Amino acid sequence: MGEQPEQKRPYDDITAVILAGGSSERYGQNKAFLEIGGIRLIDLVAGQMKNIFKRVILVTNQKRDYEYLKIPIVEDLVKGLGPIGRIYTGLMSIADKAGFFIPCDMPFINRRLVRYMVDIRDNHAAVVPSVANEIEPLHAIYTRACLGPIRSLIDSKRYQIRLFYDHVSVRYVKEDEIRKFGSPSRAFLNINTVDELAKIESLMKD
Repeated sequence: MGEQPEQKRPYDDITAVILAGGSSERYGQNKAFLEIGGIRLIDLVAGQMKNIFKRVILVTNQKRDYEYLKIPIVEDLVKGLGPIGRIYTGLMSIADKAGFFIPCDMPFINRRLVRYMVDIRDNHAAVVPSVANEIEPLHAIYTRACLGPIRSLIDSKRYQIRLFYDHVSVRYVKEDEIRKFGSPSRAFLNINTVDELAKIESLMKD
C-alpha cells in the first residue's frame, strides 16, 4: 500500500508464508478479518505477497475461514506453539528451499524492502530486519537449514524464535539499509490493539 506496483516478475524460488492465528488474546477477535479502508487485512497481505512471489501459502488452524483466498492452506504440525510452530510448519510444507514469513496483520508491507531482502539472502540460513537493537522475526526469510535448530528448540520446550539464530547463519538487515526504502516503523507496523488499528487508519488517510 502506498507504493506503485512493480514491473518485476514474481520470485519463483522462494515461497511466501503468511501466518494467521485465531482470536487474538490482546485484540479479542481474529485480526486477519479486521478491515482497513474496507479491505480485510488478510486480503491486503495476500495480495501483496502474490505480487512478489509466485507461490504463497497460509499457515493457520482455521482452514475453513480462509478457503476463499484460493491458496494452499496448512495447519500447524505441532499445535499450541505460536509463531515458532508456524515457522516450523511453513518450512516443512514448502517445496522451495526458503520462505518469506509474514503475519496476517502487517498491512504496510514495503515490496521494495521485501525484494531487497530476497536479493541479499545469498547462502544465509535467515535474513532478519534489525532496528534499534530490536529484530523483526516475523518479517523474515528462513531456509530449510533452520529446521534442525527449530526442532531442537521445540523438543526442549523453548519457543522464542531468536534462540535458534545462534545456530545458523543470519544476515541482519540494518536500519540504514531499511530506511533506503521507507520508514521501518511503517513497514513493520502490525495490529495488537484497537489504538493501533486507529493509528493505521489514520496513516492510510495521510
